[in-house]
Amino acid sequence: MADRNPRLVRMQVNGQPREGMAEPRLNLADFLRGELKLTGTHVGCEHGVCGACTVLVDGLSARSCLMLAVQADGCCVGTVEGLAPSEEALGPLQQAFHELHALQCGYCTPGILMSLTELLDSNPDPDEEQVRDVLSGHLCRCTGYQNIVAAALRAARVMREARQPGEGGRHAC
Repeated sequence: MADRNPRLVRMQVNGQPREGMAEPRLNLADFLRGELKLTGTHVGCEHGVCGACTVLVDGLSARSCLMLAVQADGCCVGTVEGLAPSEEALGPLQQAFHELHALQCGYCTPGILMSLTELLDSNPDPDEEQVRDVLSGHLCRCTGYQNIVAAALRAARVMREARQPGEGGRHAC
């Protein structure tokens, strides 16, 4: 018989301590959306193929539909809600997506933003091929990806110009 006893799960989400109850079989996407009310993480295929549910776990991209919430206990989780510096301003990657029309329906966008955040945190000067490699893990039915690539490269430039010497990525734990 399956263990259905909910467990307390504690984690840092977007820099804030958060906790909630999760059955051992509850995936991280459903925990974030249902228990923590962070609905920016979208669930598409539920098989880890589409990338819509991508979040950062301890600074690395993870498919939250494939990861159990209990596995994230004690981890640092980044979601799309944590990318903007405030409710009034967009982060550089979000701003570039807005300016270059890099989204249409927006369903896949949160996952794409999180994967590109990981890339830009680890590589402040990616080339088009590196951006496209990251995007190869995401399915988008509405765009041809060209504006997404352009937005990622623009955001990288803006972030490099704003970054202080010796400063690393801001989303790593």
